[in-house]
Amino acid sequence: MGKCYRVVLPTLILALMLEMMPLPDWAGPFRPNWMALVMIYWAMALPEHVGVTLAWIFGLLLDVTQGAILGQHAIGMVLIVYLVHMQYQRIRVFSLVQQAMVVFFLLIIKQLLVLWVSGIMGRAPDLGQYFFPSLVGAMIWPWLFVILRDLRRRFARNRTF
Repeated sequence: MGKCYRVVLPTLILALMLEMMPLPDWAGPFRPNWMALVMIYWAMALPEHVGVTLAWIFGLLLDVTQGAILGQHAIGMVLIVYLVHMQYQRIRVFSLVQQAMVVFFLLIIKQLLVLWVSGIMGRAPDLGQYFFPSLVGAMIWPWLFVILRDLRRRFARNRTF
């Protein structure tokens, strides 16, 4: 494993813990998809190190921790990382607001894929609040981007990459 995983893996594990953290009933529908947000950042910032294999592994971990159908979140994570890899050079030069719009659409695509699989299995959730996490994720993207970028730069400056 490369030295860059010293910063990538802890942030992905933290995102997984944030996904599992209990929230009050009123806040549950607004929980952003932390794993997808962090994976989007790393796939955009380090596309040669963070790819579909890592997305598949952490998507399966997300399935297991949430009690979802095995592979449901994994295929969504793989799809969004693949889409980021296809356009990462273009997305990198966007402003943070433009990136937030791209992230919103990526999160919506993942949510629709998860909804589709849930519907096939007869577990379709209430659609009234189903897409709020995508909106919240897009709203926190600029701050998450800055935090992860500064973390990556700090580790790169200390030559741990």
